[in-house]
Amino acid sequence: MSEYNPCLDCGACCGYFRVSFFWGECQSSGGVVPDDLVVQVSPSRVAMIGTDAKPCRCTSLQGEVGQGVACAIYANRSSTCREFEASWEGGVHNPRCDTARAAYGLPPLTPPGANEPHWPDDGAEVA
Repeated sequence: MSEYNPCLDCGACCGYFRVSFFWGECQSSGGVVPDDLVVQVSPSRVAMIGTDAKPCRCTSLQGEVGQGVACAIYANRSSTCREFEASWEGGVHNPRCDTARAAYGLPPLTPPGANEPHWPDDGAEVA
């Protein structure tokens, strides 16, 4: 059984940050990102359409942020998307995840087990 993925309910990063990356990741250059979904932002960089200006929302984001989302090009997403991790994924805090979530009124993610009850360790044994 797979673990719960908070990104499937969130999507705030796709609706808050500019998703820019090296143009060589586009299909016309041998990469995987569809050319028709990007816009040139510098001589060597492109951005996903919809993220190149504020307010932003990636054109490939499906669903409602905070309710249930999916990426229409998940298998062909850029390295920028592949490398962005939810806060506490792998035990590492990602403040940028918290920032995007806050922009949509979503609470920050918490470390695994943070919401579980903690028993004081007073050294006493339970019989």
